[in-house]
Amino acid sequence: MTSLPKRPPERKLGLVIDLSLCVGCHACAVHCKEWNASGLMAPLTDTEPYGVAPDGVWFNRVHAFEVETEEGAGTVYFPQSCLHCDDAPWVTACQTGASWKRGEDSSVLIDEDKCIGCKLCSWACPYGAREYDGDAGVMKKCTLCVDRIYNENLPPESRAPACVVTCPTGARSFGDLADRDSAVGKLATDKRARDLMPGQGTRPVNKYLMPTLPPKRLAAKATPKVDEAPPEGLFLRWVDKILSR
Repeated sequence: MTSLPKRPPERKLGLVIDLSLCVGCHACAVHCKEWNASGLMAPLTDTEPYGVAPDGVWFNRVHAFEVETEEGAGTVYFPQSCLHCDDAPWVTACQTGASWKRGEDSSVLIDEDKCIGCKLCSWACPYGAREYDGDAGVMKKCTLCVDRIYNENLPPESRAPACVVTCPTGARSFGDLADRDSAVGKLATDKRARDLMPGQGTRPVNKYLMPTLPPKRLAAKATPKVDEAPPEGLFLRWVDKILSR
């Protein structure tokens, strides 16, 4: 069984995603797919890409939720990928040591040479962030583009995850979330910053910034009732409910 690092990492590389700025263009998902199709976790299998039911391995997915406000209906786009959690049960569930968390920057990776494709890690992940590649017979996932962020052959502005450098609206920010004085560190401590599904106790490194629409006015058509829930938590509680089905 794999162990998590015993010491808290000095650096916590991760993302902060502003849901107010995401327009659902899927550029993050497409560029991620393009980069990783020839990168560390390559290839990323596609199944019937031009058929009736296309499918395949994607590390980024963008969900769309219809909401209603006093001004009318609207859409909130919700990008989702691996959150590189501090308490990652999918790491400790791995029986071969294939899943592991880097002590130097807190990213969670998979060693394909050790993976036997048993899928235990995917069952332990409540976020559905791990993808089984049926062709390769191994699990794959977001790597924070480690083959980009440490690549000194790239210009400094390109040493960031593919999803970040391609986002046309600047909805995705990348950096060391442990550095509270950095730009991304300040975003992570913003009053709008939230963890996804905090009740799971996984302590995600990646954070979401809530939409700037007044949360009490966000009312989804199929929003489940939440008794005495704080107004600012209603949207993420609803998203948690939908993604947990």
